Amino acid sequence: MKKQVVALLAAISMTVIVALVMVVTGANALYNSNGVTPSNTQAASSSVSSTSAADQALIKQLQDRITEYAQREQQYLQREQQLQQTIQNDNSQVAEASLQIQQIQQLLQAMQARGLIQVDGNGTITITGRGN
Repeated sequence: MKKQVVALLAAISMTVIVALVMVVTGANALYNSNGVTPSNTQAASSSVSSTSAADQALIKQLQDRITEYAQREQQYLQREQQLQQTIQNDNSQVAEASLQIQQIQQLLQAMQARGLIQVDGNGTITITGRGN
């Protein structure tokens, strides 16, 4: 029975020590002037609202700048599309001109093979008029 009494006294003393530490910690937190004020107090909400107006102005300014950049990006994308279309048109014209050049070269070669024309080294074309 003596062991049970010693164990009971040890448990009670440990409980009292833990309770005392909790009370001291709570009192320290309650009376500490160097701590941070909770966000739900009146002082904190008034300081938040005063800085909030400046923050709101900055946020508005940044949002306006983002909108401006988005509009500028849209303009650049439209310009890029126009330039891509122009490049496609130019490429198709180049391909058409290349095809015409090939057709003209084939015609000149056929006429030269039949003896209708003679092409000099410098590119001068002479019409001979005699065919095979």
